[in-house]
Amino acid sequence: MSEKYRSRMEKRKRAEKQNKRKKATPKNKFPLWKKILITFIVLCLLLVTGGAISAAVIIQSAPELDPNELVLSQAAEIYDENDELVTRLQSEENRDLVDITEVPDHVKNAFIAVEDVRFYDHFGIDIKRVFGAIVKNITDGFGAEGASTITQQVVKNAFLTFDKTLTRKIQEQYLAIKLEQMYTKDQILEIYLNMIFFNERSYGIGEAASVYFNKEVSELTIEDAALLAAIPRRPSYYHPIQNPEAALKRRNMIIDLMHTHGFISEEDRNRAKEVTIEEQINYNPRPDEVVYDSFITQVQQEIEEIDGITTSDLYNGGLKIYTTLDRDAQDFAEEVIQTNNYISYYPDSEDFQVGFTLLDTKTGQIKAMVGNRQNQDVARGFNYAANAKASPGSTIKPIMDYGPAIEHHQWSTFHQIDDSPHTYSDGTPVRNYTRTHSGSVSMREALVRSINVPAVKALQATGLEKAKNFASGLGLPMEGEIYESAALGGGVEVSSLEMAGAYAAFGNNGMYTKPYAVRKIEFPDGRTLTLEPESKRAMSDYTAYMITDMLKDVVTRGTGTGANIPNLPLAGKTGTTNFDDNERQRFGIPQGGAPDVWFSGYTTQYTAAVWTGFSGQRGENYLIGQERDIAKEIFRLTMSHVSQNIDTPDFEKPDSVVEIVLDRYTGRRAHAGTPDSARTVELFVKGTGPEPISMEEETSLHEITGLQATYDEEADAIYVSWNYESEENESVTFQIDHRTNDGNYTTIQSQSEMQFTLTNPEKNATHYFRVTATRPDGESTSREVQVGVAIEEEETEEELEDEETDENHLGEEQDETKENGRDTSEESNNEEEPSTPPEETEQPQDEENNQPTQPDPNDDTSSNGNANDNGSNNRSENGNDNGANANSVRPDDAAAPTE
Repeated sequence: MSEKYRSRMEKRKRAEKQNKRKKATPKNKFPLWKKILITFIVLCLLLVTGGAISAAVIIQSAPELDPNELVLSQAAEIYDENDELVTRLQSEENRDLVDITEVPDHVKNAFIAVEDVRFYDHFGIDIKRVFGAIVKNITDGFGAEGASTITQQVVKNAFLTFDKTLTRKIQEQYLAIKLEQMYTKDQILEIYLNMIFFNERSYGIGEAASVYFNKEVSELTIEDAALLAAIPRRPSYYHPIQNPEAALKRRNMIIDLMHTHGFISEEDRNRAKEVTIEEQINYNPRPDEVVYDSFITQVQQEIEEIDGITTSDLYNGGLKIYTTLDRDAQDFAEEVIQTNNYISYYPDSEDFQVGFTLLDTKTGQIKAMVGNRQNQDVARGFNYAANAKASPGSTIKPIMDYGPAIEHHQWSTFHQIDDSPHTYSDGTPVRNYTRTHSGSVSMREALVRSINVPAVKALQATGLEKAKNFASGLGLPMEGEIYESAALGGGVEVSSLEMAGAYAAFGNNGMYTKPYAVRKIEFPDGRTLTLEPESKRAMSDYTAYMITDMLKDVVTRGTGTGANIPNLPLAGKTGTTNFDDNERQRFGIPQGGAPDVWFSGYTTQYTAAVWTGFSGQRGENYLIGQERDIAKEIFRLTMSHVSQNIDTPDFEKPDSVVEIVLDRYTGRRAHAGTPDSARTVELFVKGTGPEPISMEEETSLHEITGLQATYDEEADAIYVSWNYESEENESVTFQIDHRTNDGNYTTIQSQSEMQFTLTNPEKNATHYFRVTATRPDGESTSREVQVGVAIEEEETEEELEDEETDENHLGEEQDETKENGRDTSEESNNEEEPSTPPEETEQPQDEENNQPTQPDPNDDTSSNGNANDNGSNNRSENGNDNGANANSVRPDDAAAPTE
């Protein structure tokens, strides 16, 4: 075979071998990335197809656009605690339909600026807002933010449910596009302006213009339009009568938006923002019959706070609202407060107001609420029970002082506190009403007599942070920094509703439940939403019981006897505020005139808190004489009524508390020789009481017991007496030493009798007596006692209440001048000034250390020492604490102690 032939054969074999290899490993025509891409495209097509099919199904099930449904609303029904119909929340007749041609451009633009600035440009859906909402919903969860246009709002309010669901949103967008094809933009805007709810039982801009301004729509100004546009978002919260501060803030924001979007000029913006809410409003409420106005207002406020239900949804959706209302209690409370049928000595002043709240002690349900003294047929009057704030007087002491001391230190009710001259940490004096001191007193007596110094010392012993947390756990608003004067109410402002909720926890073994009026809501499709809150432990059961036991003494022998109800286990506390010396002089206020008086109390079944005061300018009105008893009388009458014909068990002592009989003078357990006058039953946290009496102590002699000193003003003499048990025929000499205030003891008498009289004692001084018993063998024992002698007249119950009030206006007197680096402007001290919310005010500064000083709870009419208890003017109608200096203790000695 030739070489050439062999070469061709080899070449062919090699070619055949390569072809076999190629067949064994065929070429991959589709790389992996192409396969993934194709798969993704297919899935997307499937998803789009599935989504389109689902959307088609959802759209197909959307309701028809019935033109008759575009105006009328379905009223919400209100039911009481027994599921019986009380009233309809609103009615469709409260409308004054307005033609769009009657609406000025600036009025239309106010709503467009805040609700849908591209209203005239989109086709029913604002794509730009949709994408912004998508991003927000991805980051914060579905439903976090909506992108509803005015057209979508019309559709939703008229045809759809309130759910934040994808189904409703798709139907809403579809129907919005369809509505835009049926009506012009102006027609849709006209429907919207006639549909939205403005509170005051009013739908539509025509009705709102009449109610708030007594104007026709064509007469509305720029600021009027902006204020109306502010309301629909949250009608109760942005109500210009109920909450002018919030309404003003939102109104001005809308005015700014109108300028930003070119609807008004810079000059128009500035002029409109200069107008105050008070200058705008010409209130013209509807004369329709009103049922339980204050309670219904509370219901509306609670519903507006529910996530997923807008105000417009609520008043157009045919809801059934089941409440906690006890109609019998509500009717009686309104009869007592809003007529003179039970109390004939109401002040003859249109500014006099009452805030009353009645709760179920165990559940926190609001059974009755009366928020003003106006006639029952006036709708949406200001609700002083829920929305106004005032310094609470000495009703704060169980919450800020003694409750935390028991909770954190397990103090007994006999815990001794030295009532002697004392100051706040910054050196500001703490004064008692009598300007005298009682020496060592038990916590029980300090609370019953409402003495200031022990209250402040209790707070100082526990610390501000723990006391603040304790009060917060009881539902009191404690935002921001607090000061030591909070022991007496300084810088603390609460409503009747909040105070009732806090006191109910003491009567419910330490369990707190936020007060509520709405139990459940039933939707037209049969779904229900249950709203009853859960209770939480706010304190130990021993704290609740020991505070309760002391407060029972307050109503039986302390400042609250006027509220006592025979044979009804009851606990409670009074609180009274007062005026400073400058106010008394400026307004001619007589001694005993008070701006506000509180009473808060409870049984095991019901809890009630009552505030009485004035809505007008502070100082123009005051409570005096019998008027100061109104709060206690309202409480007594209503609590008696609701407690009749039911079983009200006494408060049950928990196992964590023990009762021990003590010798009140030695603090040791009483023994067989302890006289009855020296015995006192006190409460201790289990495991903390004094050791049992030994046999030796039981039979011990040679002790001074029962030492007491009392001042008889009529005889102008101090009587000192004591007991001493000695051996038979044993001669004992008693040496009496005496001093006043901070002086040194001087021996004034040695005798064998066990009583002594000091005539014509020095006035306005604290007298200290030391009695030393000396036996023949030279052994001796001593005891001390003190008593205050003041020039004030004999204290009546009213004056004992004053002892709670003087500290309540801490910071009130800071309106005198700008001294010592302190801002003393009158507005900043007036808690009722609605113009400056607390977050915008500045705390007064102490010139030396540039730190906020404390509110001085010290002044002349009470022992509760509440620094800012200015109730009337402290009663801020917008619910805000507007006292810039309310939290600072004045370094001078002008402020008076309060009850």
